[in-house]
Amino acid sequence: MPSRSPLAVVAGLVVGACLTWNVSNVGAVADPLSDAYGVSLPAIGLLTTALFVTHLAVQLPAGRGADRLGSRTVALLACAATVAGSLILLVDDSFALALLGRAVVGLGSGAGFVAGLDLVRSGGGGPGLQGLYGGATMAGGGLALMVVPALTESTSWRAPYWTAGLLALVAALVAATARELPRAGRARRGLLTDVRLLPLGALHAATFGLALIAGNWTVPLLERRGVGTTAAGIAAGFVLFAGIVTRPGGGWLVRSHPGGRLVAAALVGVTVACAGLAVDGPLWLSALSALVLGLSAGFPFAVVFAAAHRLRPDAPAAATAAVNAAGILAILVGTPLAGLAFDLPGDGAVAFAALAVLAAAGLLVLRRAPL
Repeated sequence: MPSRSPLAVVAGLVVGACLTWNVSNVGAVADPLSDAYGVSLPAIGLLTTALFVTHLAVQLPAGRGADRLGSRTVALLACAATVAGSLILLVDDSFALALLGRAVVGLGSGAGFVAGLDLVRSGGGGPGLQGLYGGATMAGGGLALMVVPALTESTSWRAPYWTAGLLALVAALVAATARELPRAGRARRGLLTDVRLLPLGALHAATFGLALIAGNWTVPLLERRGVGTTAAGIAAGFVLFAGIVTRPGGGWLVRSHPGGRLVAAALVGVTVACAGLAVDGPLWLSALSALVLGLSAGFPFAVVFAAAHRLRPDAPAAATAAVNAAGILAILVGTPLAGLAFDLPGDGAVAFAALAVLAAAGLLVLRRAPL
């Protein structure tokens, strides 16, 4: 079997972009969904929580499955889970049913992320194309924020779900064209006991994880400072869309620059950006800080995952899953904790100051990371 497979690379990019649509498609239309289900906005937030819980839980099983059965097989199963969950969500306007459907979709988005990146890697994609995969996943979530609200106005509250199912079918058709990859067999040692991966997971959490937490709360932070909703939304969007550029950029830069320096610069950028958002300054400062946050958080993506693959050539997909799980866990725990800060003096500024401190702490971990 050839060592390079362009079809596998393309399939991985499509799977990643299509299935990460589900990460933000619900949050984009929280108000219409609140009306449709007859529940509060905080309850709608549980739809995202339900997805991320199973998204996290399936990381290691999906990674092990990709290493042993092939990443195309896991990608197709991920697409099937996403279609099944979307169908559940389309059946009725029962909120309990919606929670179930989102949990099933989370199995698809979680397994799809791991399988998609492994398709790119095993198809011959180096750090540059792996960074492009990271950009594709950011683009999938970003496009959902742009497209779903308009579709909801014309096709009802079910728009987030039928679009998710349709994109999953497209991803499955493309993934089916990729040549099945050889099985890697059993890993030489367990992933959970491989402490070498821990610093990489911590760095992923300190960049991607902290940036997503900050992005989730940037709009309410700015609104409480008197900024209009539209302007606040644009500023927060910088956190997501900037990574579309710097995730591939980091993959190409690491070919000629030390990975440790790139990650160090990224951590400094995230620290400064979160501190800038914590300051109650003019709108331009907040917008610039959000842009710097998004740009900085994107650079380490390919560096960190390429390092994980080098450490575990016997189980590269499982290594991807272990590192990514750290970032997802940070988001699951940190997002609600950051929300509690909005009940304290400063209207949430304390949360962003804490994020700045945590990002700076990542510099201490950097010395132990095998980059």
